[in-house]
Amino acid sequence: MAILVPNDAARRIFLARQGLARPPQAALGKAGLLQLIDDLGFVQVDSIGTVERAHHQILFSRSQTYRREHLTQLLETDRALFENWTHDAAILPSAFYPYWKHRFRREDQSIIERWRKWRGEGFESAFEETYAKISAGGAITSREVKAADHKSGGWWNWHPSKTALEYLWRTGKLAISGRSNFQKIYDLTERVLHPHHHEPDVSHEEFVDWACRGALTRLGFATSGELAAFWDSVTPKEARDWVIAHRNELIEVLIEPADGGKPRPSYAFAAFTDEIGQPPELPARIRVLSPFDPALRDRNRAERLLNFSYRIEVFVPEPKRQYGYYVFPLLEGSRMIGRIDMKADRKAGTLDVRRLWLEPGVKASAGRLEKLDAELVRLARFTGVEKVVYLEGWQGR
Repeated sequence: MAILVPNDAARRIFLARQGLARPPQAALGKAGLLQLIDDLGFVQVDSIGTVERAHHQILFSRSQTYRREHLTQLLETDRALFENWTHDAAILPSAFYPYWKHRFRREDQSIIERWRKWRGEGFESAFEETYAKISAGGAITSREVKAADHKSGGWWNWHPSKTALEYLWRTGKLAISGRSNFQKIYDLTERVLHPHHHEPDVSHEEFVDWACRGALTRLGFATSGELAAFWDSVTPKEARDWVIAHRNELIEVLIEPADGGKPRPSYAFAAFTDEIGQPPELPARIRVLSPFDPALRDRNRAERLLNFSYRIEVFVPEPKRQYGYYVFPLLEGSRMIGRIDMKADRKAGTLDVRRLWLEPGVKASAGRLEKLDAELVRLARFTGVEKVVYLEGWQGR
């Protein structure tokens, strides 16, 4: 018989699995940072620096003792982390690499077909030449292989060698050895990742088991579709088959949604029952999350569990935006309380708050605004500006 999980417990358990129950002020250190990323599974990388790049803000929102240099050391010196692709560019533990080889094989099969529709026939013309150039000459950036007459643009206007670099990276033949001004530096994978990260060889069945087991551990509870979506590396059928094959390890749970509607049937490991009666407590402080925060990546799940509808409006034409270009979600304890539009003005040394929207039923009390200001001061310090400035009309009045 399925166990009913109240929304409050489900929400707190899920957010805790996403690293948000940790004391934000507790010392992290480099080893702790590696463990945090392992616990999350991956951390998305994004180039937008309105306040702080996504990967730094994701980690800072969980530990305000996080240091950027520790992440760089783990990536570029220790090689304990590597960059590749989940739903987007992401940082992952290098211990995952033997399993990620199965994703590379799947990408190799699917990218050619998908990119041919996007780039047209002959888009793969520079693949062999680009690989040979790196093999013989060493690490390289896309700028160094761009044709002189090519007009730069976004991902829709990659030059042939950039297309080759991205394909070779997405399929595991190249890896990111570092970044220069956020531009990727590509090199042969065997020259980037230490040899022990390439072993052992795992079967496809072991890969599916690792992916589904890891997803369920990090989500706490999930449908088979949510297991498939977590890494975006196994198919929905593979996830369904995994659930059927491991029913002796799993329990059925009914997750109550935030709106009090019909509970959603899901699965969890048997030990999950121990958490339902005593779900984790989350720090009461307000935290500013990245728009790419892993707790919100699955928008439908976040809306059901947290009663928070969130969309990134970067690609929405300005007149059609409901909120703004790059608006940050706000978490208070285990409750999503609103969103904030702000930007770091590094020349002026200020974090400029343009607008605050609180969710229905959330009051702009003096105590809450003091907590928000304290968090913004911490974020300003982290991002390298001196003070928080509230612009006229920031409360919408």
